[in-house]
Amino acid sequence: MNINGTLINYYFHCKRQCWLHGNRINLEDNSESVKIGKAIHEIKANKSKQTEIAIDNIKIDKLTNEYLIELKKSDADVEASKWQLLFYLKVLKDKGIDRKGKLEFVEKNKTSNKIIYLELDDKKAEYLNELALDIEKLLLSQSIPEAINEPKCKKCAYYEYCYI
Repeated sequence: MNINGTLINYYFHCKRQCWLHGNRINLEDNSESVKIGKAIHEIKANKSKQTEIAIDNIKIDKLTNEYLIELKKSDADVEASKWQLLFYLKVLKDKGIDRKGKLEFVEKNKTSNKIIYLELDDKKAEYLNELALDIEKLLLSQSIPEAINEPKCKKCAYYEYCYI
């Protein structure tokens, strides 16, 4: 099974969202937040030569000689974004490419920094291996996880699926 950065992010954000997306129930095309995020990526791409790169089943926003840079619309779920970036660093490292990570937020509401720097170490790489197995188990499960009923649900692309 091909685990990608979106699944890593969703696993931290909401197991139900991860399961739905991983089982190809895609409601993101109707989401205003997703559309805004895509527009931000397009604007950044037009301003830079070093823009989105596809490697295997991941898409990296930007790669420099020193950093793998992940752009996020907001800092709504920093932990999920951190692990997504660490996953990308691991995919690159497995291919012999060592980089540091830089997480950049266009809007910051919950953190004091617009940029967070990360580095992949052996402990985090091992955790990512375990995480991939956990996500595979989740996606193969016949039962969908329960809705989490948190305020963040109102902004989710799957809100209508879960609550209407």
